[in-house]
Amino acid sequence: MVHKVITIDPKAKVKEAARLMNRHEIGCLIAAKQGKVLGIITERDLLKKVVEQSRDPEKTEVHEIMSKHLVVGTPHMEIPDAVRLMLQKKIKKLPILAEGKMIGLVTLTDIARTTRIEPQMIGVIKELRKNGWLPPKHMKKILDFYVV
Repeated sequence: MVHKVITIDPKAKVKEAARLMNRHEIGCLIAAKQGKVLGIITERDLLKKVVEQSRDPEKTEVHEIMSKHLVVGTPHMEIPDAVRLMLQKKIKKLPILAEGKMIGLVTLTDIARTTRIEPQMIGVIKELRKNGWLPPKHMKKILDFYVV
């Protein structure tokens, strides 16, 4: 889990969000105001909701394109449970909250890179597939890499 999560004000312009992501070499920002988590903005949001729709990044505000209904995890959540939640909800980034406060962020890619976790992750994916779950297109590449 990454403990130092970069946040942005929901009223900030999308161009500032892109600048922050590039500066910190990250794929998402948490939109927060006065310590309260309000949403998440990802690279995919920038591509689909700004670039593809030809919106002006200097005029569009983060809150207009961010995902507002966050799926969150807890600090004591087991890795397989986090993986299962992320796969079922079709997300790759999971903010971790404790008592309503964000304490970190875990990504599916970070979990996949942790070699000691691979067998657990593969087990969860196989279990879900056995029960008829199909991965979304945007996750298929990474899942196919780990599970043949």
